[in-house]
Amino acid sequence: MTAYTGQKLLDTLDAHGLEDWQGLPGRIGARFLTGDFATGLDLVSRIGAAAEEANHHPDITLTFPHVDIRLTSHDTGAVTERDLELAAQISELAASAGVSADPKIPALLELGLDTAHRDAIAPFWAALLTGDASNVSGRDVIDPAGQMPLLWFQDCEEHAVPHQRLHVDVSVPGAVAPERIRAAVEAGGTVVDESQAPSFTVLADADGNRACVCTLENRS
Repeated sequence: MTAYTGQKLLDTLDAHGLEDWQGLPGRIGARFLTGDFATGLDLVSRIGAAAEEANHHPDITLTFPHVDIRLTSHDTGAVTERDLELAAQISELAASAGVSADPKIPALLELGLDTAHRDAIAPFWAALLTGDASNVSGRDVIDPAGQMPLLWFQDCEEHAVPHQRLHVDVSVPGAVAPERIRAAVEAGGTVVDESQAPSFTVLADADGNRACVCTLENRS
């Protein structure tokens, strides 16, 4: 099965006339402007039926004014003919419902972290973001629940810990926070500051990169 990535993916979308869809790392995405919740719900129902028939299932986000769709073939980690065929069907369903797409919208957030110690810090970040230190694949931290952005590690030379201008806040239910903190520490992290717990607890990985586990408890 052919996997489409990079420029090849963009060229293939053009060749198939999939103007509603944009190429993203490892997937394609589209936003359909339904304008109201009922229209969006009806479109999602139609897409669900088409997906069941194709035995190939997209990620769908339904909001009041629009429906966002992401398609990928998980067995290849890339876009395949299955995605292109279902994308064409989805566009046809949207058109038949009088729904247009906004091809300028699809975007994907990924986080890249420079490190000379990928193997040492990857389990910490997997535990912090997903609760399971084993959710590491190659240079990526993967969230099976699909709630966290992809975090990947960029190899770099050994260097002193720089002043940190950006850090990650992971907000979880109060009952989950102690378990998440414990998992991160067991995976090689340290607690830097717990004076504001349970509102937030500051942790650091083995490189000194800081992150917070946050809850709504004791917040105004």
